[in-house]
Amino acid sequence: MIHIAICDDEEKFVSHLKGLLRQCAAELSEEMKITTYYDGLDLIEKYDTTIDLIFLDIQMKLVDGLHAAERIRKLDGDVGIIFLTTLTQYGLEGYKYQAIDYIIKPIKYVRLKSELDRFLAGRRLEKNPSICISNDSGKYKVLLHTLRYIETFNRNLMVHAEQENIICYKSMKEMEKELSTYHFVRCHSSYLVNLVYVKGVKKLEITLITGETLPISQPKRKVFMERLTEYWGDML
Repeated sequence: MIHIAICDDEEKFVSHLKGLLRQCAAELSEEMKITTYYDGLDLIEKYDTTIDLIFLDIQMKLVDGLHAAERIRKLDGDVGIIFLTTLTQYGLEGYKYQAIDYIIKPIKYVRLKSELDRFLAGRRLEKNPSICISNDSGKYKVLLHTLRYIETFNRNLMVHAEQENIICYKSMKEMEKELSTYHFVRCHSSYLVNLVYVKGVKKLEITLITGETLPISQPKRKVFMERLTEYWGDML
């Protein structure tokens, strides 16, 4: 299923675009969820990290599309953005926020279907799985290839990713289960590590390629080494 958001302050246009998207979904045999927002501020405050693609109007009254895109990019670097505009120069400015493209209003079905086709084709080739993390400061999408390790932190979890460290309210068991199909292994009761980042193991200490060191407990060492050996073997 693809989750699409429409952010535009013209209700009539939003209704029209929803109809066109449903027509596309039927033709492409694609299950689609559509969420609507009527201003950039609404999109920012109620942002849902499960959104795959945003159709974002540039000219809106409270918070325009360009400012909204700037804020959204800080929350989600992976979501697709297609700007909607009546003026070409505004669309070109939108590329600063890694927009996929821009569409000039009034929107035509052929162009919309072409853009959706292209986006879905790229999505099928995408090999960057991610997890969504929520805490008191907001919601974050973290690409798994950027996640080095997770540790217990003040009765919560601390997710250590490339760009920042993020507090997570899930339990370690929940995270271990969620990431079990990927290369994440529990090396200690308080640590879950991404094998992609492991450089070596010496006695009861793991060294990451970043230079960081993590503890490995004696009870978990045997299973951890088996999983690491298996992973390294697959890489050869």
